[in-house]
Amino acid sequence: MSHTVPVPHGLLTERDAGPFDPPRQITRLREARPVSPMVFPDGHEGWIVTGYDAVRRLMADTRFSSRQDIGVLHEPYEIPGMPTFTEPSPQQPGLFISMDPPDHTRLRKKLIGAFTVKRMKQLEEHIIDIVERQLDELARLTPPVDLVKEFALPVPSLVICEMLGVPYTDRENFQVNTARFLNTELPFEEKIAAFTELSTYLAALVTRKRAEPGEDILSDLARHDDLTIEELTGVAFLLLLAGHETTANMLGLGTFALLEHPEQLAELRADPDLMPGAVEELLRYLSIADIFFRYAVDDIEFGGETIGKGSTVIVSLLAANRDPERFENPDTLDVRREARGHLSFGHGIHQCLGQQLARIEMRAGFAGLLRRFPTLHLAIPAGEVKLRTNMRIYGVHELPVTWTETAQ
Repeated sequence: MSHTVPVPHGLLTERDAGPFDPPRQITRLREARPVSPMVFPDGHEGWIVTGYDAVRRLMADTRFSSRQDIGVLHEPYEIPGMPTFTEPSPQQPGLFISMDPPDHTRLRKKLIGAFTVKRMKQLEEHIIDIVERQLDELARLTPPVDLVKEFALPVPSLVICEMLGVPYTDRENFQVNTARFLNTELPFEEKIAAFTELSTYLAALVTRKRAEPGEDILSDLARHDDLTIEELTGVAFLLLLAGHETTANMLGLGTFALLEHPEQLAELRADPDLMPGAVEELLRYLSIADIFFRYAVDDIEFGGETIGKGSTVIVSLLAANRDPERFENPDTLDVRREARGHLSFGHGIHQCLGQQLARIEMRAGFAGLLRRFPTLHLAIPAGEVKLRTNMRIYGVHELPVTWTETAQ
């Protein structure tokens, strides 16, 4: 492997270009070599893919596997949430995000009906009601308040709990344990303990639903006799984690970004019809779920390079979504941009199952927040906002905000 790039500490997590922009070295890598060979600090040779076209092609290429049991997963620069293994890790039943066909296909097919565009449109009014009720709760508080705690986290948590049939009163269990699982600063043993605790809770829940099913997604899945309790537990873990963590961080970080771009915020307030496009642009601009791993199942000619069998390949969606070859002035937040085609929900067979749900939640969340709190602004200097650089899913830990008149 020639001209190999050593991987410095913090390569993908250090936000040295600002809270919303990719690390400078990632940008330089994309400009110089969108498919770059690299050497991890432990000596393992791998690759990093940063260009839009290359990332899109790779995520649709079945020669690159998602299975962690055939590759060696490394955490050389504290990639958030990714543990370090010195040998292939075992497959976790039900976690279809780390499976290939036919196992991936078998599990995902059972969920497609629950997340169709039609089904999501039917839920839209109810989701708007949930958002409005949470805004009512927010308006009763005396500012300053933490927008993450009082709005960004409760909204998707309420929605996904209702859809899955998870009691919202148990939210502390899954919110705390998913946060611990995704925290790169915790020892690996503590992350596994959090995973185990949440999995134990979910195993008991799906076991009850198999015995006495209700009207929810987990009950529908539990009716499938060909799914084991272990598989049901893995699916539940994945849906619950993805269903609240991603949207919560988009609502928090997205609000921060809009407050830091007052001219874009003013355009959105002046023309609410811009909101659907603005959500797509925020998804592109922020790319909170950035890093994905793939493993070469054979020697592969790709992007003018030869990627050896078994190689670990890191994919950066944030770098791809900021590629000037695909988006003009990509580092500019522009709510009027046609941002369709961004890769924030992934691409290929693993493209996010709940993307329509997330879009509805974000449209309702941002629209309601801007309408009800016309003078919303940060309660602390922007430089003091605590960024989630230690987490697998990027965002803000807290977003202290205030307003200067009674919310409408």
